[in-house]
Amino acid sequence: MRCLPALLWSLLLLLLVVPAAQSAAPPLAMDQGWEYRWGDSPLSPDGRPAWLNDDEGWRAIAFPSNPPGREGRRHVWFRTTLPDGEWRDPVLYLTSIDLIGQVYLDGELLYQYGEFDEQGEGDFAGWPWHMIELPEAFAGKSLHIRVYSYYTDIGLWGEIRIMDRIDLLKRVIQDSLEDLTVGAFVLLLAVLAGIFALLGPDRRAFGGLALFAFASGTMLLAEAPVRQLLLDRTLLWDTLRAASYYTLPVAMGILLASWLDETPRRWIRRLWQLHLAYLVGAIGLVQAGAISLSLTFPAFDALLAVTLPLMLLLALWHFTRLSHEQRLVAASFVLFAPLLLADMLVAHGLVAWRTVPLNLGTLGFSLAIVGVSLWHYRRTRQELDRLNHSLEQQVADRTLELGRLVQKLEGLSYEDALTGLKNRRHFDELLPHESARARRARTPLALVMIDIDHFKRFNDLHGHEAGDAVLTAVGGLLRQSFRDGDVVCRLGGEEFVVVMPGATAATAEARIGRLLQGVRGYRFRHRDRELEAITLSCGVAAFPEHGDDPLALTRLADRALYRAKHRGRDRSETWSRE
Repeated sequence: MRCLPALLWSLLLLLLVVPAAQSAAPPLAMDQGWEYRWGDSPLSPDGRPAWLNDDEGWRAIAFPSNPPGREGRRHVWFRTTLPDGEWRDPVLYLTSIDLIGQVYLDGELLYQYGEFDEQGEGDFAGWPWHMIELPEAFAGKSLHIRVYSYYTDIGLWGEIRIMDRIDLLKRVIQDSLEDLTVGAFVLLLAVLAGIFALLGPDRRAFGGLALFAFASGTMLLAEAPVRQLLLDRTLLWDTLRAASYYTLPVAMGILLASWLDETPRRWIRRLWQLHLAYLVGAIGLVQAGAISLSLTFPAFDALLAVTLPLMLLLALWHFTRLSHEQRLVAASFVLFAPLLLADMLVAHGLVAWRTVPLNLGTLGFSLAIVGVSLWHYRRTRQELDRLNHSLEQQVADRTLELGRLVQKLEGLSYEDALTGLKNRRHFDELLPHESARARRARTPLALVMIDIDHFKRFNDLHGHEAGDAVLTAVGGLLRQSFRDGDVVCRLGGEEFVVVMPGATAATAEARIGRLLQGVRGYRFRHRDRELEAITLSCGVAAFPEHGDDPLALTRLADRALYRAKHRGRDRSETWSRE
């Protein structure tokens, strides 16, 4: 593939340096003097078609294509007389044949495209242009063209000219330069759009643009006349052209759906999905040998003739309500869609043959979408930067607010003198604050109520000093069992509470499980004397799992604690409606 650009430039340079004097006569259009005859000629005894020497049954026609009264016929003959001219190396140029044909000059087979069987029929072989060498002294001789076609068109298509070979090669390359240039540029856009689709925020829009640019660029390269000079594989080129052509409405649908609002977006999504199904089905059947590639074009064009105007109407849906970006996308589609329809009409002979600047329309549409996408990408990045800056400012403000709150808390007596834990006063202010934050941010909040089992009896048995030692030890175990962000408070006597921001009931239960296990194995001592083991009872409640009001967690956890006491102590219970 790397040698193809070099080959193109070499051919172009070679043709440009050839002196103009080599072309003795200008190209001559063969657009008059044609006759046609429906059917296929029988063979004469010498094995040649009998109609080569039969003047009966011929009718005049302006151009050798689609004679009137076809009525399902698949064979037709055309004839004319070649004019005189001063060409040095004359060739007959045919833009295309629908579908296969033979060219006879003065009764002798001069050229054949496609394979004819014994019934004079054959398979589609592609749509190349044809350069037919003419012998010396061809002027005044009869030219017969035998055509077989099961396609919607039958005969020749495009132009028929006699010209010098060098002029034809120049024209082929010159006619291809624009398609090659635009195609290469659009393929480059496809690569860039693909990169943005992988890395940028607007993946769907850039993905649709990459698909459209790739399909349209490939189609332009596959349609360029110079393709035959690079690789003489007509069916391969036409299959590539068909696949890329059938992909265009899919890509356009994805593009429009990514930019438009809900109602038109939903309908356009259905349309491009329909085209995607046709693309896969048609190319799959062609590769399986079930149908001819040529027959997939009319069906697709009939479908496109319906869906493309629908896409156009949907793109203009409530045009005045669209944003500036959406209007630009819709306007670019309005400019490109008619060119695509015009090219389709020319291909089927519904309008006079002419060159449709589809390549320029493709380039304009791609550049418009690229411009809109990049502008939208830039605006999105600016919005993200603004949001990031706002978030950073909010974090800074929040940090400052928390710092002030910490300073305020440090200035007040919020600690329990015995255990070093926070006291009830701190808890009474902390819970409303954390509840409001959890409700505002919709983040979980868990609360655990803890009570030392039979503590009054313990004090009566061992004394209050031993009881204080146990309270201090339990406070230390509580600090070790919970996270740094959890707040452990002593409510008074043997009651404790833990506020766990961001924690679910399951998280709290796991912490409590480790705490209970640690307390069971802990050896409490006072004045070098080992005390009897103690146990804890715990109740757990969490927001929003157990209610919509975080302030109610104290009441719910207290009920769960009561259930733990009732069920035998030395356990934890989570609030439920049972």
